Amino acid sequence: MTPAYTRRQLLSTSSAGFGMLAFQGLFGSGVNPLVPTGTHFPARAKRVIFLFMQGGPSQVDTFDHKPALSKQHGKPVTKDSTTVFYQSPWEFKPRVQSGMMVSDLLPNIARHADDLCVINSMHTDHNAHPQAILQMNTGSFVFTRPSVGAWCVYGLGTENQNLPGFVTINPAFSGGGPVKYGSAFLPSVCAGTPIGQGGGASATSPPTPLKDIQLPFMKNAGMDTATQRRQLDLVQALNRQKLAQDGSNEALEGLITSAELAFNMQREMPEVMDLNRESLATQEMYGIGDGKPTDQIGRACLMARRFAESGVRFIQVNHEFWDDHTDIFTNHPKHALETDQPVAALLTDLKQRGLLEDTLVLWGGEFGRPPLLNKNNGRDHNNAGFTMWMAGGGAKPGIRYGSTDETGAKAEQNKVHLHDLHATMLHLLGINHEQLTYRYAGRDFRLTDVYGEVKRGMIA
Repeated sequence: MTPAYTRRQLLSTSSAGFGMLAFQGLFGSGVNPLVPTGTHFPARAKRVIFLFMQGGPSQVDTFDHKPALSKQHGKPVTKDSTTVFYQSPWEFKPRVQSGMMVSDLLPNIARHADDLCVINSMHTDHNAHPQAILQMNTGSFVFTRPSVGAWCVYGLGTENQNLPGFVTINPAFSGGGPVKYGSAFLPSVCAGTPIGQGGGASATSPPTPLKDIQLPFMKNAGMDTATQRRQLDLVQALNRQKLAQDGSNEALEGLITSAELAFNMQREMPEVMDLNRESLATQEMYGIGDGKPTDQIGRACLMARRFAESGVRFIQVNHEFWDDHTDIFTNHPKHALETDQPVAALLTDLKQRGLLEDTLVLWGGEFGRPPLLNKNNGRDHNNAGFTMWMAGGGAKPGIRYGSTDETGAKAEQNKVHLHDLHATMLHLLGINHEQLTYRYAGRDFRLTDVYGEVKRGMIA
């Protein structure tokens, strides 16, 4: 049985470690939890961009081609049912050199098929949005647990001490609220920094800057930067004095780090978030422009690229709400129009800049949709089989991994549970998911709980 270690204990004993100590008494030993660390083995990815399509895109209308579904098309599920089997109204075509079948609903992403590792056999444990969203983002739908991004920051630190290690752009209040990007029992500085709170991305709600950090630079009506620094130095001196007396105080340690990070963010965060520093051609590639349906996600995706190249470890772009219980013929194209061009532009941009090689891009929702059409011309929830894809960062390009049954309803071959996906993601980051643990309440916790298998067929 693999022994349980804290992340810092393990890295201090590994060949890649920097001799760091366990988290308890961290600042007393002069170690900042955001400082980059070694990995358990060579990493393929340095960072993650998670494009979270909240609400659940329909796999049978996007990346899961099911010709056999046409045989059942229009037939009721049961004798008296108003729900019928329904093939995709969008044509699937073989794309670029790999010949991967992708529907016309996402024509721009389809042009990147050779870069995609499409996972057609995803499944998870709950088919209600709040629980499934929490599980996708934290690994658990029952208990409050650290978010995926928080685990990545805790395990690896971050490359830029002037920026948060984890940024989430336009996280919706629905589906767990701040818990889904929180740190739970991990150090608070590992939690996600939300940009544009109050709702997932939509064409009418552009990302808003962080509170008290304005573009192009923070303006404080009460004091200038030098005065703020003197004030912070005084407060930090008092905090460290209290910490020395206590010996160990994780809440106070987190406060010390957060205060320094917030001060440093005033210098660098506004510049990273200022998209006007990008050329007009780049902005147009992402679909940025007043009144364009792609403006919101275009801004979010371009901001994600800027955060990635600035050393942020985990960036999440949130779009909602693919919950199309009614009229997929109108709503699917709307969501696709808002996201297709910006996501494709992000892949193009990362590749042109040489960032895709060590940036793992993950796309998908908390579950998928069944191959059925209800009485409202919509598709309901399906957690038994759905599709996500990865690109870059060591993911095997131009392949499909796993499959659903002949109608696309249920994962059958090479099934990938959410815990398997998280284990594989951590593996690409150079982390053994069984050894990235944190002792809390007498137990060693990890992102994948007691589950998870690295799916090596998805790794290049």
